[in-house]
Amino acid sequence: MERDLDQINVIPLVDVMLVLLVIVLTTATFISTGQIPIDLAKAKHATAAIEQPVVLTLKNDGALFLNQQAISMDGLGAALGAYAKETAVVVRADRATPLERFVTLVDTVKGLGYSKVSLQVERS
Repeated sequence: MERDLDQINVIPLVDVMLVLLVIVLTTATFISTGQIPIDLAKAKHATAAIEQPVVLTLKNDGALFLNQQAISMDGLGAALGAYAKETAVVVRADRATPLERFVTLVDTVKGLGYSKVSLQVERS
């Protein structure tokens, strides 16, 4: 009643391997592109999805610049009014700037409703 196995049936193994190959190839396509490929509609007045932060530069002599253009502290509210309240504001201050000027600038920006305020520094 003992029977010797002369052969191994590989058909179930091949079926399982083909299913696994299909699954791997399908998911690899989505991973490599990162998204489902579609052809988006075109618009003339579309805006960029990624907004650039507003850069405020404060020099040690008290000069204030908004995106490389000189402004006064009194005109800061009007100049920032052109940007949405959700826009990130990056403050670049000279290391010799008195702390009081820096705090006044950040306080003014936060008082205008901008909550995403950060300080740009250099890594030492």
